[in-house]
Amino acid sequence: MTVAQILNAKGRAVVTAGPGDTVLAVAQVLSAKKIGAVVIVDAQGRIGGIVSERDIVRAVASGGAQALEKSVKEFMTSSVKTCAPRDTEAELMSLMTEHRVRHLPVVEAGKLGGMISIGDVVKHRIEAIEREAEEMKSYIASSG
Repeated sequence: MTVAQILNAKGRAVVTAGPGDTVLAVAQVLSAKKIGAVVIVDAQGRIGGIVSERDIVRAVASGGAQALEKSVKEFMTSSVKTCAPRDTEAELMSLMTEHRVRHLPVVEAGKLGGMISIGDVVKHRIEAIEREAEEMKSYIASSG
């Protein structure tokens, strides 16, 4: 399965924020949308970073409650690992494991084209395994 196939099934919408948004505002978006990360984009829509729940926890742990009023630019991960629509499930799992990330923005023709989470990868892997098991059962039942 490829990133494009996963996006076709789940959708391509991506929640974004600006680098000047506060940590509190981003935390509220994460909570309201029930997501684990937002992509930080500049005025031209270019990826500038990513802020995850982990980044917010680290911000509060290091700066206390005052960190919530600071800009996410101070706490975001600016070295963003991304993937492409043609990348495979195996490549995603390897990239996520190697870099210890749970969210990968999808870059398509130089633009933000979606977001893949570890949950998306696991969901599609489980569906593939269940399909294979059903096919095997059908094959065994028909050859007996």
